[in-house]
Amino acid sequence: MKLKTALTAAVLSLPLAAPAAPAPVAATSAPRKGAVKAPATTKRDQVDTYHGTQVKDPYQWLENSTDADVKQWNDAQNAYTRALLDKLPGREAIRQRVSEILGHKSPGYGALHEAGGTLFAMKSQPPKQQSFLVVLGSVNDPSKERVLLDPMVVDPSGHTTIDWYVPTLDGKKIAISLSKNGTESGDVTVYDVATGKPLPNEVVPRVNGGTAGGSLAWTADGKGFFYTRYPRGTERPEADRDFFQQVYFHQLGTPTEKDTYVLGKDFPRIAMSNLDTSHDGQHISALVANGDGGEFMLYLRDPAGKWTQVSKFEDKIIRARFGHDGAMYLLSRKDAPRGKVLRLPLATPTLDKATVLVPQGEASIQGVFPTKSRLYVSEQLGGPSQLRIVDLKGQALGLVPTLPVSSVGGLVSQGDDDVLFVNTSFTQPMAWYRYSAKDHAVEKTALARTSPLDLSDVEVVRQFATSKDGTKVPVSILKKKSTKLNGTNPALLTGYGGFNISISPNFNALAGFWLEQGGVFAVANLRGGSEYGEQWHAQGSLTQKQNVFDDFHAAAKLLVDQKYTQPKKLAIQGGSNGGLLMGAAVTQHPEMYGAVVARVGIYDMLRVELTPNGQFNITEYGTVKDPAQFKALHAYSPLHNVKDGTKYPSVLFTSGANDPRVDPFHSRKMVARMQEATKSPNPILLRANAETGHGAGTPLNARIEEEVDVYSFVFNALGMKYMPPAKKVAAPKPQ
Repeated sequence: MKLKTALTAAVLSLPLAAPAAPAPVAATSAPRKGAVKAPATTKRDQVDTYHGTQVKDPYQWLENSTDADVKQWNDAQNAYTRALLDKLPGREAIRQRVSEILGHKSPGYGALHEAGGTLFAMKSQPPKQQSFLVVLGSVNDPSKERVLLDPMVVDPSGHTTIDWYVPTLDGKKIAISLSKNGTESGDVTVYDVATGKPLPNEVVPRVNGGTAGGSLAWTADGKGFFYTRYPRGTERPEADRDFFQQVYFHQLGTPTEKDTYVLGKDFPRIAMSNLDTSHDGQHISALVANGDGGEFMLYLRDPAGKWTQVSKFEDKIIRARFGHDGAMYLLSRKDAPRGKVLRLPLATPTLDKATVLVPQGEASIQGVFPTKSRLYVSEQLGGPSQLRIVDLKGQALGLVPTLPVSSVGGLVSQGDDDVLFVNTSFTQPMAWYRYSAKDHAVEKTALARTSPLDLSDVEVVRQFATSKDGTKVPVSILKKKSTKLNGTNPALLTGYGGFNISISPNFNALAGFWLEQGGVFAVANLRGGSEYGEQWHAQGSLTQKQNVFDDFHAAAKLLVDQKYTQPKKLAIQGGSNGGLLMGAAVTQHPEMYGAVVARVGIYDMLRVELTPNGQFNITEYGTVKDPAQFKALHAYSPLHNVKDGTKYPSVLFTSGANDPRVDPFHSRKMVARMQEATKSPNPILLRANAETGHGAGTPLNARIEEEVDVYSFVFNALGMKYMPPAKKVAAPKPQ
């Protein structure tokens, strides 16, 4: 199933026929004296009517990415951006420091998976442009690892990435999805684990996509797999090829054209399926999402090959994991907005046979991980997370010891009840730990990143901002212990607030870079996520989306009121749904910020659903076809709330031409409109990358270049001067 991240690709734009253009109208920001002037943007008469409301859309012509005029405009905007960014003071020093930090050679390990006694992992290690797949000999001795597949060997240009991988139950074969240029359009190739070589003629096209994601589950014998299949060839019109994902079966040794249909003909157009195999290989599950709004239905295949629908959308089963005891463990939000855990015997897979194992508590349950005789329950506490343990009767066995104010997850079985898990905090890099069930002890493994900078003098302050309706919103604030709260510090605030995604503490080396420069870094846990369960999510979605923007404004106001900073020293940044947040923040409270970085965001809420992935977003954002939802969308849509004559702060918009999740036209239209409207000398810039997507698969060098642009831009906008970090002086040797 697709991941929305955080941070962290493109919807194909529908071809739009533009009307004949009247005389061009210049849309330019007020330039500083002697500064380069923003390119003029033509306005073309276009009015759309929604439920009797007429909406002018003079920049609708910018939606067509293939149009020659759009390409010319895009190139002119990029040239304007480069003319400003490339000459900023301190840029080369910032480049050197950002390169040092992001190029830090301490390896990172993620996506660990054990199969047949073999442990697999994705490894990232600069200067490698992409993460690569390794077989680990031991979590305590990485020197014994073996590279199984390096995308840089497949594609030396650095533009091919591994989307995900699934090994057979015995660990002897592995299916790997590979995509290019940030498209997330991944073909699956089967590799022999012992040799690292691909099996001949075992490529299944486009199992993964940027709209409905992709998934795969092997049979017990490893001779075939179930997989997510998008329409091929002429099966459906071109406009439908990012939709109608179904489940098919592929038998190794046979052409993919002979793969057989399994499930999905009656699924919603925007269905997304996540497949899994039971530990003994006798059962297969399919958890099917209704777009991005958080509704799921569950299907189960028994040993005889019969598929049964276990739950419907209204049953509110949102997660499912196979146990080792002939049962499935289900996370349900039916009459339990913070979640409860059900045990369902596989022999009687109907919900009326399910029993409550873990009732709803104060924390928001995010997931479950069964081992031989216990269950590890992942819980959210307003941002930070924890691992609770219960036995298979639901009796409490305590908490797994973890770092304070941290994130925990990624569990992997190690024997009967021992597990590996990843733990990280705002000040501690990601590391894998082994938890011993017998000793109730945690041991750090050798799979641990080191920090490229010293954060020993950084403290994390947890505060609560009061939103417009009185809701208390958690805000994590990072600062040096010596930082004075005098209102003069540069501050950087970020948030997300959507899609039921909880923003947990995470080690961000560039946040360390910001703190190194005397800044304050803050993360707001906004409604729309699941930090406090489904109610918290619901209060920030559909017609209640404005709550997210009110929460963010409250967090910004807290930073100012508590004298961490002041508006002209406050920068904000966010990506994807967080890019939408940036657009709403700058249009609703332009006086509150000194700089805005909006990455791959959505800004035209009235036309986003015309894009493929935008249709998956309808269950989260709503649709203009519904009068009440249209009213809400129009009320906050950033593009439609830009006001002429407003003194906007400096804003940098980024986009990727291959983005399958957010069409780059959003950034183009928003830049054109803001350049037209602003009456301040602050630049409104577009950084459009022709070789990347939504963020997934971006090569290391491209990431570095973007961050150099971002921080050079923010430093300049806030009046900051880059200061090289103080070098540590070695203590004198004893005499």
